[in-house]
Amino acid sequence: MSEPRRVFLYAEFQSSVPFTEDVWRRANPAMQDVPGLRSKTWLSGINTHSVGGFYEFDSVQHARAYAEGMLAGFARGANASLSVKLVDGDVVAEASRAMNSPYYP
Repeated sequence: MSEPRRVFLYAEFQSSVPFTEDVWRRANPAMQDVPGLRSKTWLSGINTHSVGGFYEFDSVQHARAYAEGMLAGFARGANASLSVKLVDGDVVAEASRAMNSPYYP
C-alpha cells in the first residue's frame, strides 16, 4: 500500500479555556515551521470551550510527528484531554470533490 498524497488530521482539546482568550495567537507562529503542514483551519466547539483544528499534511509521518509532539505537549501543558484522528485524503477524494470541497479543486 502506498503513502497517501494527502493526510488530514482532526484534533480536539477538551479544556475550559474559551477560544476568545486568544490561545491560537500563541500557537500560530510556532505552527509556521511544522514540517509537512499544508493548511490549518481552527475549530471551536459551541458552548463547550473545546478548541481544535482540521489540518492537511503531506505525509502520515509528518502528521503523526505533529500529533505526538506539539499537540501532545500542548495538551499536557494545558491539562487538557486530546483527541486526534488521521484521515487518508486519497480515500475521501471522490466524495470530497462531489461536495465541492476547497481541498479538492
